[in-house]
Amino acid sequence: MKIATYNINGIKARIEALPDWLDEAQPDVAVLQEIKSVDENFPRELFEERGYNVETHGQKSFNGVAILSKLPLEDVTRGLPGDDGDEQARWIEATVVGRHALRICGLYLPNGNPAPGPKFDYKLAWMERLRARAAALLEAEEPALMAGDYNVIPQDEDAARPEAWREDALARPESRAAFRRIVNLGFTEAFRARTRGPGHYSFWDYQAGAWNRNDGIRIDHFLLTPQAADLLLDCQIDRDVRGRDKPSDHVPVWVELDA
Repeated sequence: MKIATYNINGIKARIEALPDWLDEAQPDVAVLQEIKSVDENFPRELFEERGYNVETHGQKSFNGVAILSKLPLEDVTRGLPGDDGDEQARWIEATVVGRHALRICGLYLPNGNPAPGPKFDYKLAWMERLRARAAALLEAEEPALMAGDYNVIPQDEDAARPEAWREDALARPESRAAFRRIVNLGFTEAFRARTRGPGHYSFWDYQAGAWNRNDGIRIDHFLLTPQAADLLLDCQIDRDVRGRDKPSDHVPVWVELDA
């Protein structure tokens, strides 16, 4: 089973590029972030005609997450538990059943800038809620993964110029520590389980020629429970997607599971 995560930075902006990528890459499941659309305006027919079941958790002009799956989506839930007053659309999860039942959680973690400040406080609080949900996934002792734009640069090797990100919310010690607390519960970070070393990025700013200079960062991640990690075959970054017509500032990252 091939599962991809992709921050598309607006479904309207990617209305042609996203279907083209799906036709080429043929993921069984695509977890999308920043759809920037309310549910009723998401062009679901465009993906249903390609054989995908579509579930969204949208928000007007901001945020928004979705799961596209060639397999039926069961037990769909929306919103990260822990704060009933949180209106930001940043979390969706569902179960897909192939050879194994797999719980897929799609997330768009808050950016947190400027830091320090209220937005950074919200990011850290959201990550604590994520840790609680992650612990519950582990307690179930079933294959599950959390995929998406984490807005966290885990280590210096995940940035071309780590010194430029020292005071940014994506790389501040508090963000990295919160990410480690989640991973250290017992998750496998899929990409680093397969690839070591610097130079691997999933985001390049639109400004200052960042793409041409490969001035990128790696902030799109898969975290796998032990039962899902046992099924891991590969994890790759589709870097070349960034060089195509009307690209997002992110590129897809995918895992292949024996599932």
